[in-house]
Amino acid sequence: MNNPHPLTTESRLERGRRALDAIDGQAGRNVIDSLAGIAPDFATYLFEFPFGDIYSRPGLSLRDREIATIAALAAMGTAAPQLRVHIEAGLNVGLSQEEITEILIQMAVYAGFPAALNGLAAAKEVFAEKAPDAVADLA
Repeated sequence: MNNPHPLTTESRLERGRRALDAIDGQAGRNVIDSLAGIAPDFATYLFEFPFGDIYSRPGLSLRDREIATIAALAAMGTAAPQLRVHIEAGLNVGLSQEEITEILIQMAVYAGFPAALNGLAAAKEVFAEKAPDAVADLA
């Protein structure tokens, strides 16, 4: 496999840790910490592949990658905890609450109203945690 980062000596693990901190902040660290007692190797896989390899690639900004991730997780309809983490990540990389809300509304067209409603409910929870006074009744 070609190295998507030919100008760096940073390992996949180091790059992944840095990317996870920048993207997910505390929510990402909570996911990694939750794996310590059951599957610490899986935490390494999460650092290396999604964050060290994919999120660190050139071609899309972190903001754009989070738009895609939020849309995909909402459309899946089976990944509410991960959706909440990535809604928070979206806020961390510059998405506004309004933009995240629009991404989730867009999912009604392609994934159905239940997926959009569930996504909006997850967003409402995250928004309330991040800025309780700024959350309007969304869903």
